Amino acid sequence: MLRIGMLTSGGDCQALNAAMRGVVKGLCSKRDDVEIYGFQDGYKGLIYSNFKMLTSRDFSGILTLGGTILGTSRQPFKLMRVPDENGLDKVEAMKHTYHKLNLDCLVVLGGNGTHKTANMLSEEGLNVITLPKTIDNDLWGTDMTFGFQSAVDIATDTIDKIHTTATSHSRVFIIEVMGHKVGWVTLHAGIAGGADIILLPEIPYDINAVVDAIEKRDKAGKKFTIIAVAEGAISKGDAALSKKELKEKKEKKKYPSVAYELAERIQKKSDKEVRITVPGHTQRGGSPCPYDRVLATRLGAAAAQAILEGKYGYMLGTKNQDIIRVPLKEVAGKLKYVDPNASIIKEAKMTGISFGDE
Repeated sequence: MLRIGMLTSGGDCQALNAAMRGVVKGLCSKRDDVEIYGFQDGYKGLIYSNFKMLTSRDFSGILTLGGTILGTSRQPFKLMRVPDENGLDKVEAMKHTYHKLNLDCLVVLGGNGTHKTANMLSEEGLNVITLPKTIDNDLWGTDMTFGFQSAVDIATDTIDKIHTTATSHSRVFIIEVMGHKVGWVTLHAGIAGGADIILLPEIPYDINAVVDAIEKRDKAGKKFTIIAVAEGAISKGDAALSKKELKEKKEKKKYPSVAYELAERIQKKSDKEVRITVPGHTQRGGSPCPYDRVLATRLGAAAAQAILEGKYGYMLGTKNQDIIRVPLKEVAGKLKYVDPNASIIKEAKMTGISFGDE
């Protein structure tokens, strides 16, 4: 009997169900003796032994379904070694659940924080395989994460729709895209949607350079400007602050988000009307795009193959379109940032896109 535990952790995204389906189909195509334990609401289900038995039938018809049939929750890695309100040792509780069910492997789908905990469990002696889930595409060790392209498609569609009203009213429109620490979604959606200015966390912006780019368009007879800004974008002034100073500034909460601060600063330096659009969690929702369905299915099937071979302690990722196995210890705690000197940035600048840095 092959006993597999599965859980989805952290923020949800498109293609989680598609990835789990790939794992189960891959295993069941090779073996008839597979038991699947689905843990409810991420690591919380593993901690408190909240699970349900699943069969291959539970994974039929979910390829196009967004969200996750197992539910998810955020369990910060930094609190995993901290006992809960009842004094429960969470790590020991997870290990107890794993051994109580006599699992052969735990399959974990998640992002950066999720992988830190997955690596910890692997180091504690559990057989763990992970799949790279995040709209941010910021997991180290893989070219692509599932959920990313679907989020890009939604953000791009938002920018596309803003173009018509921006043109009609000769306004500056700011579209705030998800991405606290990295700007992959904003970068790709900005280029795909024809944004004039793209502001990323990795490239601190100068408000004067942003206004100059708007005025340059105005002088060229282009009466509107589209700005795609990552929610974690930061000005050069703020980037120069210490962590303590920046934290104190954010705690004052003068602005609901970066887009509102940016809008106020632009309006003070120009005579342009500025409007803000925040697609927010729509970027995580809906059906996965075809690209993500394919990617998630491939990753899931590759995870099944690793399990059948008894190769544990790996994240399945992609490199040059191929599926690869990356040791968890190499993935945990690392983020994949946008390189300000990357060719995609240089090429975007060649087309006239401003990144607010010059």
